[in-house]
Amino acid sequence: MSKVIIIGAHGKVALQTLPLLAEAGHEVEGLVRAAEQADDIAATGATPVVADVEELEADALAELFRGADVVVWSAGAGGGNPRRTYAVDRDAAIRSMEAALAAGVGRFVMVSYFGAGADHGVSPENSFYAYADAKAAADEYLQASQLDWTILRPSALTHDEPTGRVDDQASESGQVSRGNVARMIAAVVNHPATSRHRIIQFNDGETPVDEVAARA
Repeated sequence: MSKVIIIGAHGKVALQTLPLLAEAGHEVEGLVRAAEQADDIAATGATPVVADVEELEADALAELFRGADVVVWSAGAGGGNPRRTYAVDRDAAIRSMEAALAAGVGRFVMVSYFGAGADHGVSPENSFYAYADAKAAADEYLQASQLDWTILRPSALTHDEPTGRVDDQASESGQVSRGNVARMIAAVVNHPATSRHRIIQFNDGETPVDEVAARA
């Protein structure tokens, strides 16, 4: 099994991912910004690590990542403030990739969004633009890196009960439960050989997440 570090571990998706990975036998660490969030991480079976990725430089992040096999980026600024959006969703994400390489981490799983990329089509006048632009830059950097990367692009998130089944062939964004995104993260971690260098864009659907991740 692998040592997996999740960045943004107190997010709604990550909190559902941590126990799935721990139950699968992985050694899991969850990075959080605030010490008061540590107990929630520990309750999932993961080890909490208090570290602010927005503030830490790449060398400090590399020390945190050393010995890990997989880093999962599930963090985000939450929108609303363009400056902080770029600081977290672009700059801190890229520093984390640099740190993963420096630390000898083989794999990096990025949680992005459905429709992300340089051709996202969001107008600079739209309040969503900073997020779309930041994620496009981070995804592009990851794809050009020497990491074994996987980019997950879920559609609009819901609180629906997870089914463990998705549609990764959809041409348009729909909806997907946070629990299904968590299961998709766990599935690609569990299927390293078939999920490397893949962009998986998905809605809720009928295909088991393991089948999607294991598809050659």
